[in-house]
Amino acid sequence: MQRPDASEYHTNYQKYFDLIPPGDYLDILEQNTIKTVEFFNTVPPKKHDYRYAERKWTIKEILMHIIDTERVFAYRALAAARGDAAPVYRMDEELYAGNVDVSNRPIEDLISEFKTVRKATEFLFKNMTHEQSKRSCNVVTHPMSARAIGYFIIGHVLHHTGVVRVRYLQ
Repeated sequence: MQRPDASEYHTNYQKYFDLIPPGDYLDILEQNTIKTVEFFNTVPPKKHDYRYAERKWTIKEILMHIIDTERVFAYRALAAARGDAAPVYRMDEELYAGNVDVSNRPIEDLISEFKTVRKATEFLFKNMTHEQSKRSCNVVTHPMSARAIGYFIIGHVLHHTGVVRVRYLQ
């Protein structure tokens, strides 16, 4: 799958695309999976429920946000690839985060859920044709191609693991 052109996604997403290394999409996705699992496995247990400031998410809540976002964006990629023109509305990340409780879930359970969701994402993109990857879903505020969504998924994870490194673990 080719890297998307900047015209295939909203300019607000550029910061995520800038984090993605060059290379074959499926290889990058596989490496992102491995590195994400390794990263969250190395977070010290005393930091799992840590917030660096009031009203900020804990590390476990960030991982849940990554999982939820991947599910939502994978659906959007599916809709795009299949030619579904129905409108897709913005994901309210605060609504999602406010309606899930991960405080009693061990991080290992969240990592397992991430790996399961990611495996489904891998199958979706592994079996998507070049033509399907160029199709766009009807995000109400902007169109976004399936391949842009695939790359965004990687950049989104890289963004949040970077935030955890800087604001939670230093």
